[in-house]
Amino acid sequence: MTDQAAPAPSIREDYLALTRAKRTYSAVLLVLFFALFIGGFMVADDRNAGGFWNGLNQVFDFPADVLSEAVEKAHELPGHLLRFFPALIETINIAGAATLFGAIIAVFLSFVSTRGLAKYPALIPVFRRTMDILRAIPEIVIALILIFVMGGGPVPAMIAIALHTVGALGKLFSEVSENADLKPVEGLQSVGASWLQRMLLGVLPQVAPNYLSYALLRFEINIRASAILGFVGAGGIGYELRNAMSWGQGRFDEAAAVFILLFLTIVVVDQTSGHLRDRLARG
Repeated sequence: MTDQAAPAPSIREDYLALTRAKRTYSAVLLVLFFALFIGGFMVADDRNAGGFWNGLNQVFDFPADVLSEAVEKAHELPGHLLRFFPALIETINIAGAATLFGAIIAVFLSFVSTRGLAKYPALIPVFRRTMDILRAIPEIVIALILIFVMGGGPVPAMIAIALHTVGALGKLFSEVSENADLKPVEGLQSVGASWLQRMLLGVLPQVAPNYLSYALLRFEINIRASAILGFVGAGGIGYELRNAMSWGQGRFDEAAAVFILLFLTIVVVDQTSGHLRDRLARG
């Protein structure tokens, strides 16, 4: 009895030692994080033209100017909303087209980069690194390169967002596909189905709800990205917002109208896609 009970204190001591070591490592990492954060902030503040602390008291000046001018010219807001509505539709179209094309390519990449499903398993690392590269490069960098080559407009923005969407959705789709049941795939293979038929008939019906849910979430993100790219000449509502803000005082009511359109659009899209994702998740 004594020999059997002897290991218990040793196990407890080992567990407490591991717990103390984990806490020590966590504390060191936390201190390192705050040191890097403070150091990075100080470097950024030194290189900033005005300085963070000197301009902190002016942080609300621009919103106050926009709000006061919007209130002063409230009677003109409906006209501005109608004027900028086509640009908003262009922004939504850019995001929708980019999401659609990106999701279609991401579906293919998810199949060829998933273990157990890939037609050429040796090429799985190649496809995964490709998605990593597309996901790592910001949309604005791709858009600036394409605008330099193709000129300004919605097409460079759509391509830039679509490429980033391929990398992001391809990763998510691949993780979903890894949990798919392989029995339907094996059954289709036993009757001579091709690889594409096995993917479309054996895997896609299982993962389609999750795929659609992720695609809707990405559509929300792409609307914001499309608006941001407008600042670099990619068209849409962001381009109109840049013009309104660049004129400064006297055109802030137009900027307020653009802000209102963007806010309402993001709220509507967020609520609609959230409702659709909830229905998909519940079957």
